[in-house]
Amino acid sequence: MIEYRPFRNSDPPQLVRLWHESGLGRGAARGFSYDAIDRLLLGQHYFDRAGLIVACDGTQVVGFVHAGFRGDASGEWIDRTEGAICVVLVHPTFRRHGIGRELLSRGEAYLRQLGAKTIQVGAAPPCDAFYHGLYGGSQVSGFLESSVDTAPFLKALGYQPAQRFVVLQRNLKQGDPISFRLSLIRRKMDTFIFAMPEAPTFWWFSRFGRLENVQFRLVPKGGAEAVAAVTVSGMDLYVEPWGERAIGLSELIVKDVSRRQGHAQTLLIEVIRRMRQEQVSLAEAHIAEENTAAIATFKSVGFQQVDCGVVYCQPG
Repeated sequence: MIEYRPFRNSDPPQLVRLWHESGLGRGAARGFSYDAIDRLLLGQHYFDRAGLIVACDGTQVVGFVHAGFRGDASGEWIDRTEGAICVVLVHPTFRRHGIGRELLSRGEAYLRQLGAKTIQVGAAPPCDAFYHGLYGGSQVSGFLESSVDTAPFLKALGYQPAQRFVVLQRNLKQGDPISFRLSLIRRKMDTFIFAMPEAPTFWWFSRFGRLENVQFRLVPKGGAEAVAAVTVSGMDLYVEPWGERAIGLSELIVKDVSRRQGHAQTLLIEVIRRMRQEQVSLAEAHIAEENTAAIATFKSVGFQQVDCGVVYCQPG
């Protein structure tokens, strides 16, 4: 008889065991202890034990669902009108018994009870309260297509893809593109490293702020404002599954007057060169499929698609 209940403080060791035994694919961090769960999930100011529902067979945790909300417009708290099922997970030996279906239903009920008018399955910006650094790779972007069991499970429950994110990677050991135009830009620019963005919000600290990260900025020589910036995050929990040191690139920003001039490519190449000196061998970025300009920019400096993240919704 399966029992469903809210999270208890004694659950983290079993949640970590379940995570590592469930074969979540290339997008799942591995080799971590429950200290990482405490820092990245339970330590969030908005963590609600009622939103993390576990399925138990006796004293054994065999599945769980975790639901959360988006950040509000100010970035200073959460907005409960939009919710996401961040994770729904069942141990392989307990699958195909309706546990996943029941967990998902209970997660949706939790979100609706607290005011959610829309619900997505798969956390992604801006509805991405949990699992940064633990699932997806460099960023939380729905459920990865490389997790082949996810799509059939959700399709059987009436869910359809609603948004897609292209997952791009680059081997930093390979050479960098050579361009006369980019060389001219490098002569006119300096690259500076800062501990955080210019105006970090509570929502930023809750997600990226719990990871090791810096921001690279491309600044004209002479002291003008930065023309481009990108956040670089360490991916320490992926050393074991990937077998190499990796970084995540996110929040690539280019000032409007500086677009289509090669500044983004120049900044990315400079980041690659500096990270290579730090013995980092892989870089990853997630970009919304409709942002074709950003995808083209990353591909122009050697990134290639390796996966796709998908957010699901029910019609209507």
